[in-house]
Amino acid sequence: MVSLASGSAPITVATAAVISKSNPKINNTPLFFFARHGSSLLKPNIYPVSRFRKAKATTDSNNQQQQREDEEENFQVLTALRSKYNDIVIVDTPKSRMLLLDSTHNVHSILNKGLNKWTGSYWDEFASFPAIVPKGPIAIYGLGGGTAAHLMLDLWPSLLLEGWEIDEILIDKARDYFGLSDLEKHTQAGGILNVHIGNIFSPTDNVSGRYAGIVVDLFSGGNVLAQLEEVTTWLTLKDRLIPDGRFMVNCGGIHGTTQPKSMDDIWMQNSTIKALSEAFPGKVSWKRMPESSGENFLAITGPLPDLSLWAANVPGHLSETVHKWKPCVCVPSP
Repeated sequence: MVSLASGSAPITVATAAVISKSNPKINNTPLFFFARHGSSLLKPNIYPVSRFRKAKATTDSNNQQQQREDEEENFQVLTALRSKYNDIVIVDTPKSRMLLLDSTHNVHSILNKGLNKWTGSYWDEFASFPAIVPKGPIAIYGLGGGTAAHLMLDLWPSLLLEGWEIDEILIDKARDYFGLSDLEKHTQAGGILNVHIGNIFSPTDNVSGRYAGIVVDLFSGGNVLAQLEEVTTWLTLKDRLIPDGRFMVNCGGIHGTTQPKSMDDIWMQNSTIKALSEAFPGKVSWKRMPESSGENFLAITGPLPDLSLWAANVPGHLSETVHKWKPCVCVPSP
């Protein structure tokens, strides 16, 4: 099953959670759940025993207490259905709402409740992207439940966002359960999210020279889409950027088992970054999320930004991570 669903954050769920409509409390017994979509009954899915946890490390001193709290956290399956592209499960807890997709049941979107909207994962990094691109519309390829769009418009309320998603049913559920429809209305500052349903590799609209930046967050079956590991894909997509426009890409994890010469060239173990580096020679930078946030690689195209200036234009916790970006440079053999 091919999907252009948004990227996953497996670290947000320790493993997949036990899901039961009749007894929503996490326990120590694997359970089945069923869901109907039209006349189609989803096959039963067994979720390994586990607990939900935030994509945020806890300190040694409060780790046991946090674990007990998480294990006691109640949750409810709001909907579970199958579309043409995805198995869709939406889970609600007192602290957050999560979108699980495909057979991996990885978390593809999360909406935190309360005052703190930040996720502690790669979606937060996307929110820093507008600070380093020219003025103009920004596209999100792989909109999913709209986590990145929520954070970006919250931080940059005048942004013009265009979110692309292939799965119309997923978008309908995101409107119902993740407040996506609220983003489709103009903010007081004029910002808005316009949603497009379709395949980003063959759009029906003319998107040449359209975007100041493009966020790319495309996964299938827990892996980056194979097209993103091809140089020709990026050579085609770059025509959609205005002059000085950039990509920011969720590149997934390590591919292969070859040991890097040093940690400075560990990016070479990621096939998507390697393809980007060939398509944009000397103009790709990378960073890796910490272990507590999934260890995904992220990449941006264009010259390495002035990191001090970038950090000064984003909130404190984002400014700290901005300084971790570094250019893709091959370390020579000794």
